[in-house]
Amino acid sequence: MSDADLPATEADVGPPDTPAKPAKRLSPIAKIVLLLVLAIAIVAGIVWYVHHKTTGQYYQETNDATIQADAVTVSPKVSGYVAEVLVADNQDVKAGQPLVRIDPRDYTAKVSQAQAQIGEAGAAIDSARASIDEQYATIEQSRAQLESARAKAAHDAAEVARYRPLAASGAETRQQLAQLETAARQSAQDVRAQAATLLMQQRRIGTFQAQIRQGEAQARGAQAQLASASVDVGSTVLRASVNGRVGNRTVTAGQYATAGTRLMSVVPLDQLYVVANFKETQLALMRPGQPATIAVDALEGTEINGRVASVSPGTGAQFSLLPPSNATGNFTKIVQRVPVRIAIEATPEARRLLVPGLSVTVTVNTKSAKGELDRIKQLEKAD
Repeated sequence: MSDADLPATEADVGPPDTPAKPAKRLSPIAKIVLLLVLAIAIVAGIVWYVHHKTTGQYYQETNDATIQADAVTVSPKVSGYVAEVLVADNQDVKAGQPLVRIDPRDYTAKVSQAQAQIGEAGAAIDSARASIDEQYATIEQSRAQLESARAKAAHDAAEVARYRPLAASGAETRQQLAQLETAARQSAQDVRAQAATLLMQQRRIGTFQAQIRQGEAQARGAQAQLASASVDVGSTVLRASVNGRVGNRTVTAGQYATAGTRLMSVVPLDQLYVVANFKETQLALMRPGQPATIAVDALEGTEINGRVASVSPGTGAQFSLLPPSNATGNFTKIVQRVPVRIAIEATPEARRLLVPGLSVTVTVNTKSAKGELDRIKQLEKAD
């Protein structure tokens, strides 16, 4: 008997077919919720797109930015030993406040020396002027002597003229005439000598006047030295040129400070600004005067207002110590960054919390330059 002929047992017979479970369908409420979520997502996408096209695309942001200030380096104009340091580290100072005092004794001695030279030159001038007054008296004396010599010469010449006919007639001896002629010649020579003496005395006035001019020149030179020495004395006290805070103080009392040596810096905290290094692809619509927001990392992202002050005339790489040269065979294009100066428009309370070197994130609204690229393109096509 074959297996096909055997009667089927209960074990060989399978369970009866069970009916299939119906597929689960979303409830009407779930469908409504999904439709609402989808609608909200679509509306949000449309709002984002519209906002991006109308406003968002004009906001340029960078976190490559820091707060900076034009710190004033305090350096002495004159060399000398530091007598006293009048400020401490991180101290707030006002413009004109004394910071350091250098021993002024060497420079006060130069002031005294210049004053003595001025006095010496003045004494020389007074002496020359007194000599001129005396010389005028000497000139008058020489003039009187010349007049006396001329009178005597005239008398002697008249005597010769009177005795010559008498000697010729034999009334007077020729010896007497010869004596009178000799006296006349001596008188004439005396006149010439007195005239030369008078001329010499008159010319000495010019010599004394030259001495006066020389003394005045020496006085002016001494006055210049006095002014220079006085400036050096004033320079022994170093003062703050701006309001700010003392930083990087390296000077101590007793050290020798040479002219031009950095002793400290004064940071003008009321003149802080931000340097933001934007990518070159972000600068097309960036213009001075556009508003900016500055998020300060040290203040937990607190935002303060700012404004674009200026854009650098070159990339940061161009002003480096060794500017890159792209004329090589292995050139790789790298997006460059351009420093943009942002003026800070913060309240005094916020400014007190800012110091140079802090990291910030800057966002600039360039919408005011909307359409300028299109106008530039149109002008280029027209040309």
